[in-house]
Amino acid sequence: MGQIPSVAQTSELMIIGWLIELLNAAYCIWDDIEDGSSTRRGQPCWYTRPDVGMMAINDACYLESAVYHILKKHFREHPAYIDLVELFLEVGLRTKLGQAYDLLASSRHFKLHQFGLDKYEFMATHKTAYYTTYLPLASSLFYLQLATPKNLEEVRKIAMLMGLYFQAQDDFLDVFGNPAITGKVGTDIQKNKYTWLVAEALRRCSEGQRQVLDMSYGRDDEEHASKVKEIFKQLDMVEEYENWEKKMVVSIKSAIDGIDESAGLKKEVFTTLLSKILSDPRKQLPQC
Repeated sequence: MGQIPSVAQTSELMIIGWLIELLNAAYCIWDDIEDGSSTRRGQPCWYTRPDVGMMAINDACYLESAVYHILKKHFREHPAYIDLVELFLEVGLRTKLGQAYDLLASSRHFKLHQFGLDKYEFMATHKTAYYTTYLPLASSLFYLQLATPKNLEEVRKIAMLMGLYFQAQDDFLDVFGNPAITGKVGTDIQKNKYTWLVAEALRRCSEGQRQVLDMSYGRDDEEHASKVKEIFKQLDMVEEYENWEKKMVVSIKSAIDGIDESAGLKKEVFTTLLSKILSDPRKQLPQC
């Protein structure tokens, strides 16, 4: 990653970047349908358009299929073609595994007492980290023919930490974020979502608080959601999250500092990515 790419390489790397965006768009469409969301980044979800509806499912399939069609068109003669195809396939599988965990929780196949942090980390890293963080970094290594088992593992380690941070942040903002900035009204509590907040709250709560969570979490009405939020308030979950967030940033920075740059990786790439994640404008909270 330290070499300066040629004009042709820059063009092809941009194509790979757009392929990742196509995959991301497909996952967003499926996720919105599965969650019954109404908005995405301040705009109506694709499937909510009257001229689209459930055709959106097929549209997302088109987007995912287009990734492999375009890969073949532009990279069939590239020495990393097979590696790139296998990478996209692996990331797709892992993302779907994470999404399956998410759906199992929201469809009540997981009872509240099963919402442990170990399962949460599996769900978060698979659902989020692989396609948002690992895929862009690993695809660049494969394309530039710098990929080795050692540096891919270093990338995977840091990507999983960043993905976990990003997903937990998303969970936090769903409950405590400012809808005017996040672009959506949070519904994770009502939809029985498997989130960092509820997993951590269950680890910290009293028996009485657990009973309230058991009765109210996953109920699709504002009265029960308010009871859950009150438990979160009693447990100081805003402060707990902020402390966890600081520790995660330290862990990510430590992992970046430990990168062996002789293997083709550059710390600057990771610090730039981390700074973009940390500067997420959605983190501005409403005044209480």
